[in-house]
Parts: sequence; structure tokens; C-alpha cells
Amino acid sequence: MKLLNRILSIFILLLASRTHLRAIDSPNPRSDWERTVEAAKKEGQLTLYHWGAPLMLDAGAFQKAYPEIKVNVVSAMSTELMQRILAERRGEKFIPDVYIAGIATMVVLHKAKAFDPIKNVLSLPEVADESKWWRGKHTYGDAERAHIFTFTKSPDYGSIAVNTKLVDPTEFKSYWDFLQPKWKSKITVQDLRCGGPGSTPLRFMYYNPDLGAKFVRQLYSAMDATLYRDNRLALDWLGSGKYSIAFFIQKVEEAEIKGVPVQQFKQTMKEGVGLSSRVGHMALLNRAPHPNAAKVFINWYLSREGQELHQKLQIATHDPADSLRIDIGKNQIPAADRRQDGVKYIDLDEQKVFDPAPAIQLIKDTLGEMGK
Repeated sequence: MKLLNRILSIFILLLASRTHLRAIDSPNPRSDWERTVEAAKKEGQLTLYHWGAPLMLDAGAFQKAYPEIKVNVVSAMSTELMQRILAERRGEKFIPDVYIAGIATMVVLHKAKAFDPIKNVLSLPEVADESKWWRGKHTYGDAERAHIFTFTKSPDYGSIAVNTKLVDPTEFKSYWDFLQPKWKSKITVQDLRCGGPGSTPLRFMYYNPDLGAKFVRQLYSAMDATLYRDNRLALDWLGSGKYSIAFFIQKVEEAEIKGVPVQQFKQTMKEGVGLSSRVGHMALLNRAPHPNAAKVFINWYLSREGQELHQKLQIATHDPADSLRIDIGKNQIPAADRRQDGVKYIDLDEQKVFDPAPAIQLIKDTLGEMGK
């Protein structure tokens, strides 16, 4: 009996050894990425909600790489997309797979628990390798560093523009120079009591220890500045010379290309420079209808190819963006729109400077005291 058991044990060991050798000699099994791509092709599509104009995203380049996966793109203002997602979810509809937008609506949707951890789907080695990214790490817009992936960071100089016939931009070395008596009654500033795109540069000024509440209050109260809410009207005023300086203004480069004598102010001042992601955040929706296609798209978009295309398209829309990938070319981005070594930056996505409410309330109180 003992001999029989011993023979049986030897037989089992030999069988296990042969099985192990066959496993070593056999071809490598498909990688997780290959299985994901195959599953994505079977899903056949994905839906992307994207802030801004369709021109800011070339879904065709992705479909050229993965022709079996159709991309359905819905482009609109971020607040509209956010409200749409929340409304859909209240109705138990789960439509978008991926969301690309600015940080504000991302935070709202994250608090509403609409996202899965995007960190878990970064599979391509060139995407997962954090040494390929600025400062040797991935950047996230949420405290958990898992749900809101940040892929761009560009200098923000305060969204100030000047009339080039009336103002020499080189004379400004400090933001306080804009508040000199010579510019009194010659400034128009966005009325931000109801918020608006100027809220981001406003935060840079309000939370900057060298500017702060004193600067914001003086801008709105001591400069006899004219308020505006219509950006096109403000551009007309600036271009015609009615005002010399405009604060928190948008689309200046487009007007400049058309020959209007205006210029976006882009100089490093002694108080530093803001750092804004703009439309540089990506999230993966939970309960996504096409999770594998979403995973493939996310990795492609954050790859070298995807981020090079992103930079190229942003330049074409006159809104240059500096990708956080550092292994791609930057020469096509104007120097003023690229991150530079040795510059004092205030990251406007950080939690401590993220809330515009105190600055907006200060504006309300200041204008209220003036009877406006």
C-alpha cells in the first residue's frame, strides 16, 4: 500500500511538471489591453460629452486608429452638460461614457458620485508611466487623486486685454500698475455678481497674497470702472478706444486676428501667474454603457498621439493649451502659453483657491455700497 501511494505521488508530480512546461512553451496569453480592445470593438461605440465647440476635439483621429469604435460627441457649455447628466441620471438614463470639461462642473458631478475612478483604467504603459508627465506624476482635480484626471495646465495672466493704440503693455510690471490714477475711468470690468468665465482669473487675484481682497475692491470701487456682462460689447468698447483696459475679457485673440487693435495681456508680473487647466479634465462616468470603449478612448486621448493632437487643435481655435505630457513637442505653443521653469505659479485647481464665492460676495458688497 505504501509503495502504491509512493508511485501515485511520483506520477502526480510528473504530470504537474509536464503541465508547467507546456504552459511555459505555449504562446503568451492575450494581454489585458488586447482583451479590452476586443471588447470595445464588440461594443462598437462610445458617447463623449465635451465642453466647447466640436472643432476642439477631432474624434476622427481616434476612429482612424480604432475604426470599429464610433464616437458620438455631444458638445456644449459645461454647465449645460452637467445639468444634462444630472437630469439623465435622475431618470435612470446613463448615456455618456466619458466627460471632458473644466474643473467646476467636474467637482459637482464628483460630489454627486457620478464618476468611477479613472485611475484604474490607465493601462497603456506610456500613459501609466508618470515620468512622462509634468513634475513626474499624474495630476488630479479631486482630493482622492483618482476620479478627475487633469491633462493640461496653462498660464493664466488674469484675462486682461488692452487697446494697443492707447496702452503700452510693457509698462506694467505689477498688477497694481493697472490701478494707477492714470487709468481711472478708462477700465471696463466684467460684472461677476452672477459668476461667469471671469471667475477663474478673479480667483487668481483674490487668493493671491500680494493682491487679495484689497486689489479686487479697488478695481471695482476706486477706478470708476464700467461694468459689462456682454463680452462682445466689451470687445467693441476696447477696440474702438472707448476704454483702454478690459478685465476678465474673452476671445481677444480672435478679435486681434480680424485687425482690431486689441491684445491679450500675457506678461509675467511680480505677483506671479495663475495656472489653469481650462478644458483640461477628463472623467469616466460610472454605469457607463460602453466601459471598454471608454477605456480605450481615455488611454488613446492621454497618449502621445492624443495629446499632440489636443495641443494642435487648441492652437487652431486660438486657445493654446500646454499638455501635462512632457514627452511631446511644445514649440508650436507660443512661449507665453507654455509653462516655464522658475515662474511663481498659483494653481487655480487647488482646493484652497477653488471657491469663487468669497470673491464674488466681495464684489456684491462693494458695488452695493456704491449703490450699483
